[in-house]
Amino acid sequence: MKTPTQLLQAYLSEIQDPAAVAALFAEDGILELPALSSMGIDARAQGPAAIEKFIAGLLTNVPDFRFKNVQILIETADQVFAEYSIEAKVLSTGKLYRQTYAGRLVMREGKIKLLRESLDTLAAYRAFSKDV
Repeated sequence: MKTPTQLLQAYLSEIQDPAAVAALFAEDGILELPALSSMGIDARAQGPAAIEKFIAGLLTNVPDFRFKNVQILIETADQVFAEYSIEAKVLSTGKLYRQTYAGRLVMREGKIKLLRESLDTLAAYRAFSKDV
């Protein structure tokens, strides 16, 4: 069985393959970015099918979306907390998206039960908004 760190590393390295990412999640697993709700964006997906659709949608607009500079900060038997970054062009705006995420992964029975990611909403707004 994988450790929480191994699951997170698989998620980060497989982000270009929505089906592979979705397969890492439990049937009731959740991927959420609650900070985006302040921008009026529903960034929560539950279950592998919804997670696959969410990641595929992201890649449609940001095809070079890849994580780098991974720093594992805390790991327990069923959780891991890490920071990781991204730098990629947003097709809809032509802008460069530079972001550092903080992610908390909770594992259950070898699958991701919850992955909650925090981010700088101003950086996201600037990259994804045509008005700025």
